Amino acid sequence: MIKNLIFWFFITVILATSLQDLNIYNINKNQVNYSSFLKEVNQNKIRDTYISGRKVVVTRKDMTQYTIYLPIKDPRLIDTLVKKNIKVTGAISEEHSIFISFFTSWSPVYILEVAFIFFIIKIQNGNGKNLSLFGKSKAKMLFKNNIKTTFLDVAGCKEAKEEMSELVEYLKKPKRFKKLGGKIPKGILLVGPPGTGKTLLAKAIAGEANVPFFTISGSDFVEIFVGVGASRVRNMFRNARKNAPCIIFIDEIDAVGRQRGVGLGGGNDEREQTLNQILVEMDGFEGNKGIILIAATNRPDVLDPALLRPGRFDRQIVVPLPDIKGREEILKIHMRKVPISSDVIPIILARGTPGFSGADLANLVNESALLAARCGKKVVSMLDFENSKDKIIMGSERTSVVMTEKQKESIAYHESGHVIVGRLVPDHDPVHKATIIPRGQSLGVTLFLPTNDIFNLNREKLESQISVLYGGRLAEEIIYGYEQVSTGACNDIKVATDLARRMVTKWGFSEKLGPILYTENGNEVFLGKSFSKSKYISNETARIIDEEIKSLIEINYQRAKSILLDNIDILNAMKDALIKYETIDSSQIDDLMSRKKVRDPEGWDNN
Repeated sequence: MIKNLIFWFFITVILATSLQDLNIYNINKNQVNYSSFLKEVNQNKIRDTYISGRKVVVTRKDMTQYTIYLPIKDPRLIDTLVKKNIKVTGAISEEHSIFISFFTSWSPVYILEVAFIFFIIKIQNGNGKNLSLFGKSKAKMLFKNNIKTTFLDVAGCKEAKEEMSELVEYLKKPKRFKKLGGKIPKGILLVGPPGTGKTLLAKAIAGEANVPFFTISGSDFVEIFVGVGASRVRNMFRNARKNAPCIIFIDEIDAVGRQRGVGLGGGNDEREQTLNQILVEMDGFEGNKGIILIAATNRPDVLDPALLRPGRFDRQIVVPLPDIKGREEILKIHMRKVPISSDVIPIILARGTPGFSGADLANLVNESALLAARCGKKVVSMLDFENSKDKIIMGSERTSVVMTEKQKESIAYHESGHVIVGRLVPDHDPVHKATIIPRGQSLGVTLFLPTNDIFNLNREKLESQISVLYGGRLAEEIIYGYEQVSTGACNDIKVATDLARRMVTKWGFSEKLGPILYTENGNEVFLGKSFSKSKYISNETARIIDEEIKSLIEINYQRAKSILLDNIDILNAMKDALIKYETIDSSQIDDLMSRKKVRDPEGWDNN
């Protein structure tokens, strides 16, 4: 690289010299020659002269001017001009060598070029040391003593832990597996939603396996200069071979592992060259022995098929969202670092956090600790966890929102409609609480919590959800009339319509259309497909789909309306309770649904 820079520097110097010579020639060829000037001097046509070095500005007696350049030193010139009574001004300056004149004229060019070279070195190196470091791998090499995380710190993904434990066992005792002809897997792909613990699982492997562990992010390979990423891949695997057996962990591999030749990217860009080099290193002509590549991604659908085939990533381990038992174990792990009150029951918190990932649960514990600290407590109580959970699920309380009594009443009726329909339709999740305190983007929230983890849905449950979604709007319509219905049900309508459309077009819950997929291919270009949409349905089928969606919604809309009309007294009582308490829990809802007197919530001051 340095040799190339020096070569181009001297090329620039030569071109600059040539341009200067050409420029002087072009200037001189348009001037009066020296012989003609001397002839005019002898003919008394010259009035005065101004001499500056080799340059002479001549003014004739007819007041015309021209310029000449002295080709040689002529010591008799001034005497000749004086004898002819020609006025002479200026002086002959001290002569400089051609070398000094050249570098004086072109010094700005050289300064800019040196600055550019220095800038390139800084950009490529980051520390200005050696250009050869630019293509070296950024992977960090770790040993067992550098990482304290073990499998004891990982919970909620039992099956993934078992498969990774097998890998650690292979690294520790490879002879046991080789006796039966078993080969070490070349690659393991950890797949799962964000926050489920894929990177944590890789850290645990580094803590458990007594082998070198290289860790790097997929984005560390990508640079603006083509070929750098591939060079870093080669360097990383070269270092790994020296320390085999070892583990390489690439986080967010989709940064370099996306499908080639699709989408908006070109065919021979930096990312694709990097991917090609990874493919060759994993299972190329030479192959790698004793190197296990572990990668993590939450977007396996965009990865190149060549990356996923056996021989490269031999295993794909799914790291899913934790179930109730997994959430309980994760909460216990994060609660180790926090002083917990005796009233905290992890299983109840686990039941109230469906769909939470490991990262969400860690955030729940942290938010609870912060809340307890703000209140001046020494331990974190169950109430702190409940308040933090409400904040995460429903959003922070918007205490600055000021509503009129009429608006509060409308919101109370809306949430009461959701609660009553949710309690009376079949196969629906139990109501946990309802509130008219503005949280996040909502002016009121009704929270339902399932008793168990839900893995699939039946038609009855889906239709019950549609009825519950329209319960709030119907409550307003029954009390205030159709003309006074508010816009509060905007999101409810959107969710219900989308749910009904999926039931008809994807899940086969329409008797007219049957169990057939009726959707359009609308793959996004950034997922590596085409711009266009392929229409798979006719206009007549589209009309039937619209009719089925409308019919499905209308049936459940009328069911919710019938439920509310039959329980109008409960609707009014629940509205009053929400206005009084602002938030009602499941026990108070039980009282209201049984038409009993509503008990005050624990710790509520009636005064």
